[in-house]
Amino acid sequence: MERKVVSLQGKELRNIELSDSVFGLPINEDVIYYAINNELANKRVGTADTKTRGQVHGSNRRPYSQKGTGRARQGDVKSPIYVGGGTVFGPHPRDYGWLLPKKVKRLALKTILSLKAQNGTLAVVEDFTVESGKTRDLVKKLEAIASNAEATRTVIVLGDDDAEVKRAGRNLPWLSFLSFNRLRAHDLFYGRKVLVLESAIKGLNEFYADK
Repeated sequence: MERKVVSLQGKELRNIELSDSVFGLPINEDVIYYAINNELANKRVGTADTKTRGQVHGSNRRPYSQKGTGRARQGDVKSPIYVGGGTVFGPHPRDYGWLLPKKVKRLALKTILSLKAQNGTLAVVEDFTVESGKTRDLVKKLEAIASNAEATRTVIVLGDDDAEVKRAGRNLPWLSFLSFNRLRAHDLFYGRKVLVLESAIKGLNEFYADK
C-alpha cells in the first residue's frame, strides 16, 4: 500500500510504502473494544471508600428502649438506616486494572491503524520540529495540513521523542502526541485526524511487522 507524503504546506512530495501487515488488515472490532476497555480500566484510580457501621465513629447506645415503645428494636445510631450511619455494600479501594495479552494489544493497534488508513483520516506528513517550543509556532505549522484542527481531535504520531514539539502542543486540548512504539488505542481510535510523521511510518512498518 502506498500513500503520499504531504509537506507542511499541504503539497504532495513523494510516495511512501505502508506495510499491508500493519495498515492493510481487516477491521476487528472485538480487539479494538478490549484494548480501549483495558486502557480505561488501568487508568481508574479506585480510591473511592465508604465506612461500614463498624467503622463509623459514634455511640453504641440504642436510639430508644428496646421494649415498651411499640416500635421495631434498633441496635445503635450507626445503623445504615440512620443519617450518618454506615454504608451497606459501598465502594472500597480496589484495583480495576486487568491484563491484556500482548498479541491482542498489538493486533488492536494495527487494526486501528488499518481503519484510519482505509477511511482516509490518516495522513503522512514530512518530518518537522518546533525549535522554539512555542505553541503559536506549532499551530502555524499545522494550519495547512490540519485546517480547522481546533474543532477536531488531532493525533500526531512521532518518529522519535521530540521534546520541543511536545512542549509546544501540551496546552492544546485538541492535540495529543504518540510515539510510534508507545501507541495508545483510545487516543488513536478517537482521533478524528491522525498525522503520522514520515519517520514514524518507517518505525511502524518495522515495529509492528509480523515476526
